[in-house]
Amino acid sequence: MGMDERKFRILQAIIDDYILTAVPVGSRTISKKYDMGLSSATIRNEMSDLEELGYLDQPHVSAGRVPSAKAYRLYVDQLLKAGRLRADNELAVRDHFLGRTRQLEEVMDHAAQVLSSLTNYTAVVLPPTGTQPRIRNIQLVSVSDNAALAVIVTDAGVVRDAVIRVSEELDQDALYSVSRTLTGELAGKTLSEAVERMPEIIRGMQNQAELLEGFGDVMSTQQQANHPHVAIGGTSNMLSYPEYADMEKARSFLSLMETRDRLADIIGQQGEMSFTVRIGPETGVPEMADCSIVTATYTTGNGQQGTIGVIGPTRMQYSRVLEVMNTMGRQLSELFGTGEDEPLKLE
Repeated sequence: MGMDERKFRILQAIIDDYILTAVPVGSRTISKKYDMGLSSATIRNEMSDLEELGYLDQPHVSAGRVPSAKAYRLYVDQLLKAGRLRADNELAVRDHFLGRTRQLEEVMDHAAQVLSSLTNYTAVVLPPTGTQPRIRNIQLVSVSDNAALAVIVTDAGVVRDAVIRVSEELDQDALYSVSRTLTGELAGKTLSEAVERMPEIIRGMQNQAELLEGFGDVMSTQQQANHPHVAIGGTSNMLSYPEYADMEKARSFLSLMETRDRLADIIGQQGEMSFTVRIGPETGVPEMADCSIVTATYTTGNGQQGTIGVIGPTRMQYSRVLEVMNTMGRQLSELFGTGEDEPLKLE
């Protein structure tokens, strides 16, 4: 006995129904709601076979069946085999980012909120990793008589900014001149290389020493940031699902969401494919035994890759999640300078 087309159609109907209702599914439900041309008795026999094959479980208090992690894995694998995913909610996602800052942390936070809103699950966004980004442009802009905004743009399309305060009044023309000098001296260098170069630049521009020392401090602070930003959106979304009505289970999940370093390690386990889907026990995380994690990558202008992830119950709407993440990956890649117009392809 093995999986055949009829069994798979019945299993797919059970999964679709359970995703929507969270109620164990019986043969009468499938017979009434889905036009399969099969009797309730035939469906019941097939469901018994599916249970024996490990695709269905039977809660002890119910006569209905629920999909197992093995069933969801087959379901997702079939979705991925279907080929390229359509870009879902393209305009909605694009509109969320139009006219917004390209400050990395703010973009990540906003992306996490958009992902969680469009999927109604919990979303996590991790920053690009890999080689250090290199400086592309530096601008110093007066924001008051004694303060300037330092804006550092990297080849990853990432903007870093901070306010520098000085004791003397600032002149915008002088700031333009210093900006050109800094860009000329530091363009193409990493932040760590730029920090090492600053003392020599300061010695050559003693009339702007206080301003340049402040700028050096800004770069040093950015370089020494040891904990990459982890953006989380929609943590409370999970509590709206029956799977987390149990207080102990909900408390365990919320506690995990607060340990951002561990969460980054979990989400960052991205495989070589455009999408990685880990279901239930596949997560390797006890607190997520009833969860699925879907992750995808976005690419910056210098080839660095960041990760976006969605965490939901194992009965999540996989098709919807994959399509929304496909769109989000495109938008973040475009925002950070790759200019890609094609959707992410499945490998």
